[in-house]
Amino acid sequence: MFKKIASDALGLSDIGKIINPEDFDKTESDDYVLHEDGEKIHFLIKSKSDEYCFTNRALIHLDGEKATSSKRNIYRYEYYRFPIKNVSVETAGTIDLDLEIKFSIGGQSISVDIDKREGEAIADLYKSLIAISHIQDENERMKDYAKESLELSKFLFTDNRFHDGTISTEFEKATKFANDWLNTAYNQNTQKDFSEVFDKYIQN
Repeated sequence: MFKKIASDALGLSDIGKIINPEDFDKTESDDYVLHEDGEKIHFLIKSKSDEYCFTNRALIHLDGEKATSSKRNIYRYEYYRFPIKNVSVETAGTIDLDLEIKFSIGGQSISVDIDKREGEAIADLYKSLIAISHIQDENERMKDYAKESLELSKFLFTDNRFHDGTISTEFEKATKFANDWLNTAYNQNTQKDFSEVFDKYIQN
């Protein structure tokens, strides 16, 4: 019991290790990366029970139920579908041997302990996640603007047009326009590949 208390106090219970790029293919996470579709690992943290694999497209989390169990739950969080929020780093205290990076992705809270000697690498990951969150926020804002513009146009169109017996044709054209408008707004403001963000901040 006392060993466990001391272990927790010193941050030794389940400290994650940052995996070097040359060893990415030796992890379980690598098996779940969509290499065939151009997905690439940029940052990987491995602890006794978990792996946190940050690719250019998603966070792949191998969640171990227990450190002594070989069972894993595999979760995939695509950046374009799951917004990153509340990114923070808790630095190590006087007797701590670890620091902690925290964030939420799609409403799921993530907290990872890492050896405090890896502070510089964690700062790089922190900056990458912050940058991705900013892009996600901007993309959502632009898509909302597109929807609001469409609603305004629909109001003006309905309020000012005169029917001359061709309402079905007008409806068909309006529907096609709305569909094309929203598809264009989605494609222009939905980023699925964040390679350039990781390449900018992660120093491998």
